[in-house]
Amino acid sequence: MSENKLYNDALQYHAEPKPGKIQVLPSKRYATQRDLALAYSPGVAAPCLEIEKDPEKAYRYTSKGNLVAVISNGTAVLGLGDIGALAGKPVMEGKGLLFKIFADIDVFDIEVDTKDVEAFIATVKAISPTFGGINLEDIKAPEAFEIERRLKEELDIPVMHDDQHGTAIISAAALKNAVELAGKDISKVKVVVNGAGSSAISCSKLYIALGVNPDNLVMLDSKGVLRKDNPNLSPEKVEFATSRDIRTLEEAMKESDVFIGLSKGNVVSPEMILSMNENPIVFAMANPDPEIAYDLAIKTREDIIMATGRSDHPNQVNNVLGFPFIFRGALDVRATKINEEMKMAAVHALADLAKQLVPDQVNIAYGLKNLQFGREYIIPKPFDARLITEIPPAVAKAAIDSGVALKPITDWEAYKEELAERLGTGSKLMRMLMNRAKSAPKKVVFAEADHLSVLKAAQISYEEGYAIPILLGNKKVILKMMEEINFDAQIEIIDPKSDEENERRERFARNYWLKRQRRGISLLDAQNWMRERNYFAAMMVNEGEADSLVTGYSRSYPIAAKPMIEVIGKAEGVDRIAATNIMMTKRGPVFMSDTALNVNPTARELAKIAQMTSVTMKLFGLTPNLAMLSFSNFGSAKFDESQKVAQAVSYLHKVMPDVSVDGELQVDFALNPLMLKNKFPFSKLVDKKVNGLIFPNLDAANISYKIIKELEGVESIGPIIMGLKKPAHIIQLDATVDEIVNVVCVAVVDAQEKSKTKG
Repeated sequence: MSENKLYNDALQYHAEPKPGKIQVLPSKRYATQRDLALAYSPGVAAPCLEIEKDPEKAYRYTSKGNLVAVISNGTAVLGLGDIGALAGKPVMEGKGLLFKIFADIDVFDIEVDTKDVEAFIATVKAISPTFGGINLEDIKAPEAFEIERRLKEELDIPVMHDDQHGTAIISAAALKNAVELAGKDISKVKVVVNGAGSSAISCSKLYIALGVNPDNLVMLDSKGVLRKDNPNLSPEKVEFATSRDIRTLEEAMKESDVFIGLSKGNVVSPEMILSMNENPIVFAMANPDPEIAYDLAIKTREDIIMATGRSDHPNQVNNVLGFPFIFRGALDVRATKINEEMKMAAVHALADLAKQLVPDQVNIAYGLKNLQFGREYIIPKPFDARLITEIPPAVAKAAIDSGVALKPITDWEAYKEELAERLGTGSKLMRMLMNRAKSAPKKVVFAEADHLSVLKAAQISYEEGYAIPILLGNKKVILKMMEEINFDAQIEIIDPKSDEENERRERFARNYWLKRQRRGISLLDAQNWMRERNYFAAMMVNEGEADSLVTGYSRSYPIAAKPMIEVIGKAEGVDRIAATNIMMTKRGPVFMSDTALNVNPTARELAKIAQMTSVTMKLFGLTPNLAMLSFSNFGSAKFDESQKVAQAVSYLHKVMPDVSVDGELQVDFALNPLMLKNKFPFSKLVDKKVNGLIFPNLDAANISYKIIKELEGVESIGPIIMGLKKPAHIIQLDATVDEIVNVVCVAVVDAQEKSKTKG
């Protein structure tokens, strides 16, 4: 993607459909006059008076306990430098978004328009009663050191400058594991730190706390090695000055064991890497260009253990592995500060997590078969769902043990369960899906590419690396539209009706006719059908000229599905194809079947739909817990409609004994674990989080998912066709660009899986 295109897309992303990235939503009822009387006047006086008597009750009656301020003056923003408080606001909103999606922490971003240290500190202190924690962000050194030190001393809530400590915590975890893999003693390794800003100084302090000998650490700023004979060093730099007779990076690198880069790109040469000791550890963390390119480094030294700040290489040092979970643990025990013990607990928890068996969901997200602890996996991946159940408890326990927790936890298992439930995994699932698509993009036919939304989806899929598009439609129209949207790429464009496709069209027609000639299709019929793009696209997939297809934007679902069924056909053992929608709800992804194809399935067909849904859910790395829905609960109403569901369940218990499936059930009992356990303790779904709903007919399924989608604003992926021999996916009529892109990623992952089966 060109820089200009990325720039414009970023502007559109921040502007539409509403400006900014975060918003405030009410957490209580507000529908009636009574609700409003409780929320505001006169009812609000009650909690006010209680808090006046006991300030600690603010944590009970307000959002303070789960509210963090992301505060900056915009003096050191990303790689942009001193751009000012207001210009830094998009970054602070982005940090708020990360807090929410990774750890369910609410955020107000606060931009303070002053460079005066005392004024900044006074402002933060004045507003601190609002918050349960303070995350300082993008404040330049050396002011950042003084601001954080003072606020930590003078406030009774957690304060952390993530630019200093986030990279330190993540890289320290990586360093601990890298030293172990290299077979070295951390107290003896020689460390070179290139960079002397707030992050480099914080990293170095934490490495020393981890066991690095201070005498073995050399730090450089833009002028060279920090030396004790330099009288112009700041107090922060003096601590890391050396008396060794070295002045340059090249000299410092000789016979060193570890290089830590927190400076700028391409300052380390292959010769410097070659001069390091055996099994060198190189963390080149400058962004977007590391101090030495990853490919060049691993080509230079086969024994290197390498980490960068980039997501497209192994071992990404990403602050999102730390700050959301550190604050989560601190808030949950009402810690008065984030101390060294808590930071070190996060280091050890991250390092230990990388050594555990990696769940299938993580392997799936990164398109890997068996990710395991080693040179290319020394720190966990950001999409690892275990982060929220591993890091906060470690931080919380350290807070308790070090005496800074005002609300100790006693039941740790219950706490972990609470953490797991805090976040639905819907958005994570989509990020994992997209990441997996990018790992091995497949050829996807866009059968309606002369529609603007479809073409935009193809553009995003191409530029983000999700798929290799093949565009079907009027070539002149498509080329003109590509020019208008700056889609500048060498993409295959095919017009099934054009003369230049005569040979392929005839070949497709004959093969289709041979397959369907005993089902009423003549050769002339087949030739005519091959001028229709959905048949042509289906034949491209069937003949191996494409890996998958996406269609349905301008056709009703049944019309778009017909060519797929006739041309591609059902997979072995499948009697009827079906469709499922993934609803990205607050409780996580919920699969709803059958939302598009089977009008009134029989008991056996319902069972088959459940089986296919189970297989599809496993494709996404989820453990299926399926509820077979009805208006009846376990025989409470004796009607044919409910009894067919009960018959389907009876069949499933025989053929899928290892899958949690039960019914017939009303949907509220299926989705409310307490109701289900109290009323039907015998159910196979008790103490399980239901994530798959199988509806008794098309009316119920289609109406339900569209109500949820429109009234609740829940993102929907699909309908996803299940049971075809080869990958083909149909979007909803007039789907949005984002919805199309989501289905493209599903199509690619489906193709990846089917290619494995074929292989």
